[in-house]
Amino acid sequence: MGFFDGFLLNTILLLFPLFLYLIYVAYQKTTNRDTMNQFFEIALFLSIFLISRYGYFKDNCYISILINIPLLFAYLKGRKLIAIIISIILIFHYIIVFNYSPSIVIFEYCTYFILYIISRKRNITSSYIINSFTIIKAFILSFFTFYFIAPTNAIWVNLLNIVVSITIFYIAAIFYYKLIGKIEDMVTINNTIKELEKEKTIRNSLFKITHEIKNPIAVCKGYLDMIDLDNKKKVNKYIPIIKSEINRTLSLMDDYLDFTRVKIEKDIIDIIMLIEDTTRSMGLLLKDKNVNTHFDIIDDEVYMLADYNRLKQVLVNIIKNSMEAKIENQLLTINIRTELLQDKIKIIISDDGIGMTKEELDHLGEVFYTTKYNGTGIGVNLSKEIIERHNGTLTYESEKYIGTNVIIELPLDPELNNF
Repeated sequence: MGFFDGFLLNTILLLFPLFLYLIYVAYQKTTNRDTMNQFFEIALFLSIFLISRYGYFKDNCYISILINIPLLFAYLKGRKLIAIIISIILIFHYIIVFNYSPSIVIFEYCTYFILYIISRKRNITSSYIINSFTIIKAFILSFFTFYFIAPTNAIWVNLLNIVVSITIFYIAAIFYYKLIGKIEDMVTINNTIKELEKEKTIRNSLFKITHEIKNPIAVCKGYLDMIDLDNKKKVNKYIPIIKSEINRTLSLMDDYLDFTRVKIEKDIIDIIMLIEDTTRSMGLLLKDKNVNTHFDIIDDEVYMLADYNRLKQVLVNIIKNSMEAKIENQLLTINIRTELLQDKIKIIISDDGIGMTKEELDHLGEVFYTTKYNGTGIGVNLSKEIIERHNGTLTYESEKYIGTNVIIELPLDPELNNF
């Protein structure tokens, strides 16, 4: 089997599980983020297994370069633990299969981990991570080629092998990264359509409930207009009818409240991963609106029992409100930071936007009260309800033309964390 045939076989073995993951996501159009992450992790490990078990190497380090793509995507997705496990597997792979120097191989994969830590601290883009990862790989590959693998070969032969290998690796990484982005965008659009349909259903229900409530109230008003307190016969006849209509109205209201109550489906989640997932989702929108961002997020897993999608809904709503608070012709900055307390986590989202007066702040959270031209006043109320259903608190601090701080406090279970 030739050089390019080997590359083709390894590419198919490597990308096949990842394509299955994309097909699953596109077909299911699921909003269950934990399930998607689990399938993604399985796809990464299956890619490593297939290429290491059935791939073509024949002591050729150039063809083996593609086996690093699952590690790259583990870092891009913020799966730190999975990336560490894959790194260990790859270290043993290169030491056993190619008899590489353990110290140099360990140094290489520690460098990738340091790159990941720096990218999280400085909010570096995914493209920058891919470019840096490729440069590091090119440097290490060149070092092995000229000093260990083929030191006697002509320089142009070694350079050609290195350039071809790195180019194929880079193209494969970029292609699949863009493909993942398109598929996930499709899922996001689908979820948005579902939310719009849900909102349409709620609006229709509002019209129906308004009509249903209006009828018994009109009946009560009619009988109250006709009632004569001096005529006991009419009083005894009309009062039970009025009471019956009032009871029917209360019953309708109870049904409506049950219908609109927020449904919470709790599971064990990593709240830090949720925050990072949300900031990544909003990143392009914030960049498009020329909004500066600064993140100071705990670099560790923090687990809690919560509804992943509902809490993400709250964070998206708050960040979106901050983004829309931009003062015209002024640069807006949004800061997101976390604080880990003894038995709870605090998430602070602040902006230097238009802010609110004390009167506006006092009314914030009331249904249908809004300070935005096209607002509905439902977002803050819904966010507060979701946080309260998690036994947490949502508070706002704001000053006009200075900015707003939104503080979320959520309780943590010590049994799920090493506190």
